[in-house]
Amino acid sequence: MSEEIKYNRRRFLGGAALTLAAATLPVSAKGATPLKQRSKNATNNFITVGSENSKSIDLYYEDLGAGQPVVLIHGWPLNGASWEKQTAALLAAGRRVITYDRRGFGSSSKPSTGYDYDTFAADLNALLTTLDLQKVDLVGFSMGTGEVKVDLVGFSMGTGEVTRYIGKYGSARVRKAVLIGTLGPYLVKTADNPEGVEASVFEGIKAAIKADRPAFLLDFLHNFYNYDVTAGKLVSERVVDANWNVAVQASAIGTLKCVDSWVEDFRKDILRNDVPTLIIHGDADRILPPDATSRRQAKMIKNVTFVELPGGPHGVLWTHADQVNNELLSFLK
Repeated sequence: MSEEIKYNRRRFLGGAALTLAAATLPVSAKGATPLKQRSKNATNNFITVGSENSKSIDLYYEDLGAGQPVVLIHGWPLNGASWEKQTAALLAAGRRVITYDRRGFGSSSKPSTGYDYDTFAADLNALLTTLDLQKVDLVGFSMGTGEVKVDLVGFSMGTGEVTRYIGKYGSARVRKAVLIGTLGPYLVKTADNPEGVEASVFEGIKAAIKADRPAFLLDFLHNFYNYDVTAGKLVSERVVDANWNVAVQASAIGTLKCVDSWVEDFRKDILRNDVPTLIIHGDADRILPPDATSRRQAKMIKNVTFVELPGGPHGVLWTHADQVNNELLSFLK
């Protein structure tokens, strides 16, 4: 490893690489929930969602801007700061933007348990209820005087939170949903799911993480961005370095245990989705190929808008940020 790369990895330690610089608005700004109306569980940008032995389990969140709220749910193995380019666009459009770090990642607590989608959905529910968001638009990536309306956006692993949340808690709080690089209905190949992937693939991923987590994460990020194709054009080496530093500081236990959550069955949850939903997926995604994920899921949702980004890798939040932002802002009007 070159001295330059070593230097840059040290330089970005602490998850500072993708931090968004944004001015803090007064809590009395239009569209913001007054602090006195929020639960006492939310203090100093942390929400308590449980405990393990003598310590609480706390989620770190950021709540910026004013206006119509949108909740952004990040993918594995990054944190809420991975929404840097979307946060900037949404704030510029006059939106209130809420991001949070999943348990085990970023600045949130790193417990030894709770790395399954029932728990992740419960954590999301705790965030929504603690901030008193009555109606939300959820935006998830890969793995909200009167009624407040919020948008929920999930990317990659974060799409599982959106899907399981609706399946478990219903859509009473949800106005719209956005799934970017979605996990799809069910990833494992079974008799009733022939389009899935052999279970041995996920065992191989876990074995690789156990053997050399830092090396695995770097290889993962190269495939995340299709780096052999996009390097120097759509993504820089410094972005990969920054992502690696965030990923390697996540809980080693959580990083491994999350793999088991990827193979959970979301088919029944998807059938409960009765809100307008936008699905965005890169057609060159190597992490979650669209044939096994988004193309199948789009057929199962009644009110869906499906957008494929030509040449898009899994990490479209960065490589195709302008296109993603345009689709987001148009859909979330």
